[in-house]
Amino acid sequence: MRGWTEFDGDRAPVALEITFWGAALLSALVYLATLHPDIRPGLAAQPLISALFWIGAAALLAACVLWFFLPWRASAPAGRKAVTVLFLGASLLMMSAGSITTLLISCLAVGNALVVFGMRGAALYPVLTGLLHFGAGLVNPAQTLFMAVVNGLLAMFLCLVIVLVMMALLEAHRQAVRTRRLLVELEEAHTALRRHAEQSRDLAVADERARMARDMHDSVGHHLTVINMSLANALRFRTARPASAWDEVRQAQELTLDALNDTRRWVRALKPLRMEGRTGAAAMELLAASFRSADLEVAFTVDGEWPAVAEGHELVCYRILQEGLTNVLRHARARRVEVALGCAPQEITVTIADDGDGADPERVAEGFGLRGLEERLAGIGGVLQIDNRPGDGFALTATVPA
Repeated sequence: MRGWTEFDGDRAPVALEITFWGAALLSALVYLATLHPDIRPGLAAQPLISALFWIGAAALLAACVLWFFLPWRASAPAGRKAVTVLFLGASLLMMSAGSITTLLISCLAVGNALVVFGMRGAALYPVLTGLLHFGAGLVNPAQTLFMAVVNGLLAMFLCLVIVLVMMALLEAHRQAVRTRRLLVELEEAHTALRRHAEQSRDLAVADERARMARDMHDSVGHHLTVINMSLANALRFRTARPASAWDEVRQAQELTLDALNDTRRWVRALKPLRMEGRTGAAAMELLAASFRSADLEVAFTVDGEWPAVAEGHELVCYRILQEGLTNVLRHARARRVEVALGCAPQEITVTIADDGDGADPERVAEGFGLRGLEERLAGIGGVLQIDNRPGDGFALTATVPA
């Protein structure tokens, strides 16, 4: 659908269509008024004026027909560009009748020449228009030389104005086309970026799950290896040393419970980042809830609104919560753990504090999990703070830039 000021290559903008057909209708009314019985005898008495009148009327009819075939793009074929030349000629002949409405059509012809031929093609036309009006004034006995000069300059000035107007319309059209193209490119880039972000999230989650699966394999695998050795010893001692055999069985039973508890913890931790379609604070709250049990109370609080955080940074927040709650279950012997999520436009803080026994300072310094969290936070400009209170609980606070 054509716009008021936009070119589609085959037809003029709606504003120019209205201008042309309005001018053509008014010009036709002027010609019909000239044929009135009170005016026609005077027209017939002046053969030159009468000839110019009929030439202008025929040119108006030709211009109305040619208007449907005018091209409005510089890349039009030569045959279509010839229509522009014919339309220019028709508009010049129309001006010989001296009607002001025909001047509007001449201005449209100048604009069409500017669109099709550029500035070089349209530069000469205002001069020709001015000269023609000057010549028409000279042959008109009702006009003086001064009036002929004024009419010529006025026609030239109006044509120059229409050239400027058409240049503005063309520039606006080019800007609109460029804007639409950029919007399309931006939408395509946004779609590609969203797809890439989803793929990155999936890859990051998959990588995290794979790493945690390896850790789970090492943990459970170690327990199963020791259980197998204990049962083998029990089988070997069952007759010669029955008491030792039962000790090995009891040890295997304890290790089996430990392995089962580790397996349950890792299964909880292996839940994907988009838990039941949730992300951000909602996903972290759901993860915290999955660690609740009859032996451990997990409280979760949020302060502020979750900011627009990068995909990798959100995964780090999620991983911190996983690691912190897993450590509480495995080592703290706590009854209650408090998770506090602080959300600000520039950063996110994750605090995990328990009421357990604290941790051995040497184990904290050598802990692989905490070192891994520190390295991961350092990679994104974050900070990990540890508050170890032996006998009175353990707390860690991670600051993640948003």
